[in-house]
Amino acid sequence: MLKNAPKFYEVAKRIVEITEGCIIVAHNAEFDYRILGTEFRRLGFEYERKSLCTVELSKELIPDQPSYSLGKLVRSLGIPVADRHRASGDAKATVKLFKLLLDKDTSKNIIQDSIRLNPKKQLEPRHIDIIASLPSITGVYYIHKADGEIIYIGKSKNIKKRINQHFTGTQPKSKKIQALVTSVTYEATGSELVALLKESEEIKRNKPILNRALRRTLFTHALYSFIDKNKYINLKIDKADGRKNPITTFSNRQSGKSFITKATEDYNLCQKLTGLYKTKTSCFNFEIKACEGACINKESHEVYNKRVESLINKNSYSNKNLVIIDKGRAIDERSAILIKDGIFKGLGFFNLNYQINNLEILESIITPMQNNRDTQHIIQNYLRRNKRVKQLIIDN
Repeated sequence: MLKNAPKFYEVAKRIVEITEGCIIVAHNAEFDYRILGTEFRRLGFEYERKSLCTVELSKELIPDQPSYSLGKLVRSLGIPVADRHRASGDAKATVKLFKLLLDKDTSKNIIQDSIRLNPKKQLEPRHIDIIASLPSITGVYYIHKADGEIIYIGKSKNIKKRINQHFTGTQPKSKKIQALVTSVTYEATGSELVALLKESEEIKRNKPILNRALRRTLFTHALYSFIDKNKYINLKIDKADGRKNPITTFSNRQSGKSFITKATEDYNLCQKLTGLYKTKTSCFNFEIKACEGACINKESHEVYNKRVESLINKNSYSNKNLVIIDKGRAIDERSAILIKDGIFKGLGFFNLNYQINNLEILESIITPMQNNRDTQHIIQNYLRRNKRVKQLIIDN
């Protein structure tokens, strides 16, 4: 393999060019960097670059792995590898591992440190140069000051277009962004749901100075249930109450009312028992023979309640183990949102060639995230709007 390969001095100039202003990422970076340094010193050139080691990052961000060798680590994380122990195969595997580590670094220390270390990004760039470097993809973006501090986090289906709106906006927030921005980094997500969840989590974790308005709760109303004196399950849209456990939540009252109106029709429920028709007798739908008569005890509560329970089960993931499968960042990739025992655990990405069929494998690729009312709202709202999103019930 090496017989016809070029000598180091023949490629040295190209190595200098392609690594100029870059941070070298390698698995066991100290070894690779030492080899490069030794070879350049033989040529009388002092080679200096910043480096990042994916072994050290993995130990910090993915603790308790049985081995941190590249082969065993990527295998345990479900990262497909071709041509192991060859430069191309190992490099591509390291790239995929580094992307996963960036996902797991929810505090964004890697990105912020890299901006501080890179002198090129300390210069005041024109806004048009920043926009030119951004893609028109779905993801989360991070607006930085010169010292790397994140001042704003957002999500968009088109990052380039959204940043352009920030740079041309006349609102006070846009003006502050325009004055402070030095660079913009981003993470592709492919899935809008992943972008929404990452945005919510990372705003709470990093607390950017210009995101104050987005720290408030994302919903105002919720769907609750109670059993009346005749043993029928009643449904009610009401203001969100942190002391109660909602079936699902809504951004506003109108959204909740639209949902319950459609659910009443889809599940053949009683308008009186869903709070849509105030009456002490029969509901309007019973008069036009569109209700089975639960409002006047004509339909048994056992039969009626089964349909209500079906609606509740469909719109709540309480006590369930499931994975929501959505778009990934590439054609051969999918995103996975893990819910265990009804609790949102986190999200990750997997290659289509790698089957995720149990919790142990899945949890190794997942970036742990906070389960709170906002994440529940984001997930349930997204599933209501995107009926075709795949959901898998998983085994322990």
